[in-house]
Amino acid sequence: MKARSLAVSLSLLALAALPVLAQDKPKEPAAPSMADMEAMQKATSPGEQQKRLARLAGDWTFVNKAWMAPGAPPMESTGTMHGEVLMGGRYVEHTWKGSFMGQPFEGRGTDAYDNVAKQYVSSWLDNMGTGIMYQVGSCDAAGNTCTYNGDVWDPMTGKKMTMKSVITWADDNNFKNEMYAPGPDGKEAKMMEIVAKRK
Repeated sequence: MKARSLAVSLSLLALAALPVLAQDKPKEPAAPSMADMEAMQKATSPGEQQKRLARLAGDWTFVNKAWMAPGAPPMESTGTMHGEVLMGGRYVEHTWKGSFMGQPFEGRGTDAYDNVAKQYVSSWLDNMGTGIMYQVGSCDAAGNTCTYNGDVWDPMTGKKMTMKSVITWADDNNFKNEMYAPGPDGKEAKMMEIVAKRK
């Protein structure tokens, strides 16, 4: 009797499994349509925003002012910058050389406009630290005033703080970059200003 019950149970299980076994194999994903391909190409091709960023290409001189404390006189230094457009106009990389607090200074940035995210993005690293600063931003309609924000680690306190950069173009051969961060009282204060002129 037990053998018969077992046989019936196994038969019922087999019958229950038949619909599952009879199902079609999973369908292969459909190939992208022409519309999909066109949308992707548009999203990954350089446009007006990338052309505006390309103004950084070339050779520049700059004057740097840094305020070590609000109200204190700024420390001044000078240097050069070389910018290059990369990967068919999608990015611009700029290398800065000069001095800071009596020491040789070198910094490198990469700027882009992300067509998909619809925002400007910027990374920065230099020989005065070991981290990489990442900021996102937006510009006015003409692309002459751009504001970037991002978090950086403060080497003095070991804590994260918000840094703001405002880049203002007077024309294609002159721009200013002003950097702001919280002062000792926690209020936003101007920490640095770079005035650059094309050679």
